[in-house]
Amino acid sequence: MKKPNVVVIGGGTGSFTLLSSLKELPINLTAIVSMADDGGSTGILRDQLGVLPPGDIRQCLVALSDASEELRDLFTFRFPSGSDLAGHSFGNIFLSAVEAMTTDFQSAVRVAGDILRIRGTVLPATLDDSRLVLKQGGKEIVGQHLIVTTKILNRQPDLSLTPNAKLNPDAQKAIQQADLVIIAPGLLYGSLAPALLVSGMGQALKDTEAPIVYVANLANKPLHTQGYAVHDYAAEIERFIAPATLSMVVYNNEPPTEEQLQTYVAAEELPVEIQQAALDKADYVAVPLACLSHDILQQDPNDTLVTRTFIRHNGAAIADWTASYLQL
Repeated sequence: MKKPNVVVIGGGTGSFTLLSSLKELPINLTAIVSMADDGGSTGILRDQLGVLPPGDIRQCLVALSDASEELRDLFTFRFPSGSDLAGHSFGNIFLSAVEAMTTDFQSAVRVAGDILRIRGTVLPATLDDSRLVLKQGGKEIVGQHLIVTTKILNRQPDLSLTPNAKLNPDAQKAIQQADLVIIAPGLLYGSLAPALLVSGMGQALKDTEAPIVYVANLANKPLHTQGYAVHDYAAEIERFIAPATLSMVVYNNEPPTEEQLQTYVAAEELPVEIQQAALDKADYVAVPLACLSHDILQQDPNDTLVTRTFIRHNGAAIADWTASYLQL
């Protein structure tokens, strides 16, 4: 029996969670990864070496890795000190070094994938060097790292990539051959938008015969999506992927524990609301699923260059749903 082809589109953290569990299924798995990251270790390497952003790619490689725990830990290791190295990830430096040697980022990803013995394929959404741009209030904010700390003034912000970024032909082929496309959860206007706004992405998603599933976010992002409900996220995803549309939206219907709720409140990231009437009227199928992880994660103390979110999906629950949907 032919293994189904499953494509996951997203950034680093959300894709990592899904890929870590999906790789256990009997599927051909491909991750298509956003290439607009320019903050933290990744941003420094982009600016100083002129390389494409390695950070989100590295996370997806580690998620799919079947290598030893020591090797996976090496690729996620962050230097705790050093004026130039503090906060940098070894994996980011490795990918940047191989790209500098080969002048080919996709070759660097393949080399790292071979070393990490990944179960699947990791593809950059684009091979063009571009930045995310937000236009609002008569100004342009250029760069993902600046946009994530900027208050979004409108519900449908004007976002674009500059210069124009074209869809990686290998990513287009993977979407064309897919039996299921999953858009991972992630920072809506920081990670997902730049992956989905790549020129040609919307048309590729429209042309594929595969259902397109969005796994909705768990928490709203301060400055960006306060007060958003599940259907608001889905509407923005559909705006980004036009002329394509979503087939299904999988959303969490499991309430957080009291400890998790305190984590939400402390991070000013309140749970995404479920407005059932709006979901019932949507053209896509809304799928409720208990998919909230109950692990309370902590930031790596050496990860000093950016602040991260630690409310996560239960990747195993998403994988179980995927297996059931594909009748594996």
